[in-house]
Amino acid sequence: MQSHRCSHFTIAIAALVLSFSSVAFAGPPLICHAIEIGPAKTLPWVDLNYRKGSGSYDLNHLTRDTLAILDSNASVLVQMETLRRATIYARQDEQIAKQLLVQLHARADKPDAKPDALFDFGYLAEAYEQWMMGNGESNPARGVDGYAWVKRAIAQKGSDPQMEFGAALITLTGSEADRKAHVARAAAGAKTDSLLAQNMAAMFNHQTISSLITNGEGR
Repeated sequence: MQSHRCSHFTIAIAALVLSFSSVAFAGPPLICHAIEIGPAKTLPWVDLNYRKGSGSYDLNHLTRDTLAILDSNASVLVQMETLRRATIYARQDEQIAKQLLVQLHARADKPDAKPDALFDFGYLAEAYEQWMMGNGESNPARGVDGYAWVKRAIAQKGSDPQMEFGAALITLTGSEADRKAHVARAAAGAKTDSLLAQNMAAMFNHQTISSLITNGEGR
């Protein structure tokens, strides 16, 4: 019975990988698609059309507020959504964008840096690359291989399906082979992580991962 369930779960994962690999995004995947984090705390909501001064949030607090959330033992999904919002805010002020990147690099470059710190710096660098390209904007992360930092984080942590999901989003504009590998590992972890499953399903507009798994186990 157990092997029968596993075989159906493998089929579900294969279908998931194919669906996620073929999804078409209307904009930068790290920016244009919000991450569902439930009731967890992150930065104030910010619209993609945000312009400096159009809201009540003080950009001078961005680095402090972002680091406070990232250092609060938040889940990787919360880290991803926090960095997504931080990038939208930071795009409006070149100095603040640079300050945030420098602080996250210093945090990640310590000898005893945690894998999450490496992931945060790499993910922010990739988000900057996607959101600050063109229109004559200055990208302080230009030349930084954020994906390499994310892979280092995953290697050091050993196994983190939410990090694999983040890497999968990064590779939507990169290697298909890398993307499929990250999606498969994220999907395997989503079997016991309903919030991750919800986010993965939302990203490729497919049936929920939990339903794929349930359907497979019930046969």
